[in-house]
Amino acid sequence: MAFLAIGAYTTVILNLRGVPLLFSILLGMVLAGLCGGLLGIPALKLREDYLAIVTIGFSEIVRFFFLNEEWLTRGPMGLYGYSRPFEEFIQGDYNFFLLFITLAILLVCYLMLEKLIKSPWGRVLKSIREDEDVSASLGKNVFSYKIQSLMLGSAIAGLSGSLLAIYIQYINPRNFMPIETFYAWIVVVLGGSGNNRGTIIGAVILWTFFSGTRFFQGYLPFSPTQMGALRIMFIGLALIVLMMYKPEGILGKKEELTLER
Repeated sequence: MAFLAIGAYTTVILNLRGVPLLFSILLGMVLAGLCGGLLGIPALKLREDYLAIVTIGFSEIVRFFFLNEEWLTRGPMGLYGYSRPFEEFIQGDYNFFLLFITLAILLVCYLMLEKLIKSPWGRVLKSIREDEDVSASLGKNVFSYKIQSLMLGSAIAGLSGSLLAIYIQYINPRNFMPIETFYAWIVVVLGGSGNNRGTIIGAVILWTFFSGTRFFQGYLPFSPTQMGALRIMFIGLALIVLMMYKPEGILGKKEELTLER
C-alpha cells in the first residue's frame, strides 16, 4: 500500500498546486518507483517473513507520515477538490468514462508485462525465482534484477494509486490501511502467483465476493460490523481450502512455485 499511497498523494498534491494532472500522475509513478528501489536496497537482502515485515512496516511509515504532516496532506482531514481528466468534455455519467480509461490502462499494463515476461529480462527473473545461485553463476547481477522488478511494480502501484484518487475524489490515510495490503496478497494467491491473467481473475473474484455479499445484508440477522467480520472469516476459510488443494492458485503452475533450495 505504500507505493499506492505515494502515487495517490503525489498526484493530488501536485495537481492542487497547479501541475497538470497527466504530469502529476507520471511524477507519482516515478516517485513510487524510486521509493521502491530505495526500499529494495536493504529489504531485498532479507527473505520470506522478514521481507514481508519490512515492506508492511514501510507502508505504515508512509501512512503515518501522510497522517501527521498536515501542512502537506491535511492529515486525517484528507485532500479533495483536485481535477479529473476530461471531466469538462464528458456528457453523462463520468464513472463510465473512468471505467473505460481504467480498463484501457489495465490492458496496456497487461500486454507490457506479458511482453516483458517473454523477453530475456523476464526469463532472467524467472531463473532468479527458481534458483538465485544458478543465475549468479551465469554472470547475472541478481540484486540488480530484483531492484528493477521492484521499481517496475512500485511504479505500476503508484499509477493505481493515482487512478484510485481520481475515482474516489477524496483521499486520506485511512484509504491505505494494512488490510488493503492483505487484499492485494489474497488477489495474487487466488489467481496464481507469477501469472498476470490469474491476478486479474483473482481481483475479479474478490471484488465480486465483496460486492455480491452486500445484497445479503438485509436478509441475514447480522449487523454491518458482523457482516464485515463474516466476510473476512469466509475469505480466510477459502484461502485455507485453496492452499490445501491448489496451493499454486487458480491459474498458477505447480512447477513454477517458488522453492527454497
